[in-house]
Amino acid sequence: MAETAPPLPREKRRQKAETPSPPAAGAVVAQRRLSLWQRIKRDRVMLLLTLPGLLYFVVFHYVPLLGYVVAFQDYQPYLGYMHSVWVGFANFSAAFGEPAFWSATFNTLEIALVQLVFFFPIPMALALLLNSIASDRIRRFVQSVVYLPHFIGWVIIVSIFQQILGGAGLLPDVLGGLGLPRYDMMSDPDAFPWLLTLQVAWKDAGWGTIIILAALLNIDKQQYEAAAIDGAGPRRRLWHVTLPGIAPVLILLLILNLGQILSVGFEQILLQRDAVGPDAGEVLDTYVYYHGIKDNDWGVAAAVGLVKAVIGTALVLGANKFAHRLGHEGVYRGADR
Repeated sequence: MAETAPPLPREKRRQKAETPSPPAAGAVVAQRRLSLWQRIKRDRVMLLLTLPGLLYFVVFHYVPLLGYVVAFQDYQPYLGYMHSVWVGFANFSAAFGEPAFWSATFNTLEIALVQLVFFFPIPMALALLLNSIASDRIRRFVQSVVYLPHFIGWVIIVSIFQQILGGAGLLPDVLGGLGLPRYDMMSDPDAFPWLLTLQVAWKDAGWGTIIILAALLNIDKQQYEAAAIDGAGPRRRLWHVTLPGIAPVLILLLILNLGQILSVGFEQILLQRDAVGPDAGEVLDTYVYYHGIKDNDWGVAAAVGLVKAVIGTALVLGANKFAHRLGHEGVYRGADR
């Protein structure tokens, strides 16, 4: 006769009865198949928290997109959208047939590429240096110092550079005192892209480290310890631990910068455009300003703005798709991920 297992004590039987059983597969599937209204009801608190931000983007970013209808009209402000004459793609043809448009496009791309190549790595290098400081007090002090220029207006920054690099500034005086030719960088058309990059680096390099420093804090410290135990030096730990850890954030920032590649700083360039002349200082943003506001050519200005928006969107989508092929998430997840 087969032996029977001894009965469990009363307390163990009670604990076994109270232990919840894992949900069945059908219940999990049913839980995932919630309707839209059920998901909204479930996440209503989070949706309410995001409502102010959503309203901001709707009012100030999406509703103004309706104004691009001006690109297809001979728009007259006193007639409005409804009564202005439709001209189709005539505004685009007028813009593309104007040499000033192509000159502004070339200047914009030149400045954007210089800033992308020479400015984009600066916040990353500065963040790595700040992260290597052992003392928290010194690191916070340095962070505060490098953040401050971000809150200074472009008028003040251009004035500071004028006092240092302008014709009557500090640098020409020093060169003249040494018997060398005086050099006015503020009015040199060839140096204009580099001057803008230098100003942007001084103003926004510290501010750009915020996201990268946050990404550095998310790297598991045990990875550094394991790499050190395996004999990896500081450079190898940087290459095999730090850079892969912040790579998703760097790719995200690079994609967003590509989307803004045709917008290189309206106020900064407008303040310095006359010093170097329109041939070197005219970009698409100032082109739109002078044609739309000064010359009252609203249709052509709106057409150029629409071209900028379409190219920026295409660059973001293309770069994001390329990031997916490399195995990164990019700006958003793909439908198949």
